[in-house]
Amino acid sequence: MKIVLATFNPDKLRELREVLDLEWAEFVSLREFAGSSAAPEVGETLEENALAKARAAMKLSGLPAIADDTGLEVDALGGKPGAYTARLAGPGATYQANVRRLLELLQGVEPARRTARFHTVCVACIPRQRPIVGEGVLEGRITERPRGERGFGYDPVFEVEGSGRTLAELSPAEKNALSHRARAARDLVRKMARI
Repeated sequence: MKIVLATFNPDKLRELREVLDLEWAEFVSLREFAGSSAAPEVGETLEENALAKARAAMKLSGLPAIADDTGLEVDALGGKPGAYTARLAGPGATYQANVRRLLELLQGVEPARRTARFHTVCVACIPRQRPIVGEGVLEGRITERPRGERGFGYDPVFEVEGSGRTLAELSPAEKNALSHRARAARDLVRKMARI
């Protein structure tokens, strides 16, 4: 069965392909469909954003679609940026600009108060069925400077709880074994197996 992965982010597309363990599925990118475009992230929650992206991809392609949305929740910032994580430094911000802005906002905050978590919601939309929702959370803290060369987004400043290493310091296999996106994908796959 073909399933559309509703993202235009090549890093997210690669990770989703790696963590969604569905032997019976052939994953195709939304880019492969004429007239496709990224659904705007205008929801107030991660689930609203993921659902809008999955529904739009399913409507365009006529195929089942999976989308995710991830938020970085920083305790010292009252749980923000949350659903606005990808645009912390403004619309169309680069990974580097978002990281710089986050570190600016946390300037002077001591390490013990820099606790944070990544929260991912994965949604599968299948024609004539109710959406299926999976969630995953990864606890950690925000470092004072970037560390590591791998990963993307906020990975260089997100130190995984109890590891002493940022996501950008982990190998792709290590990251995919424990990441928020992998946990959400596994939760989604478990729920899809019940239908």
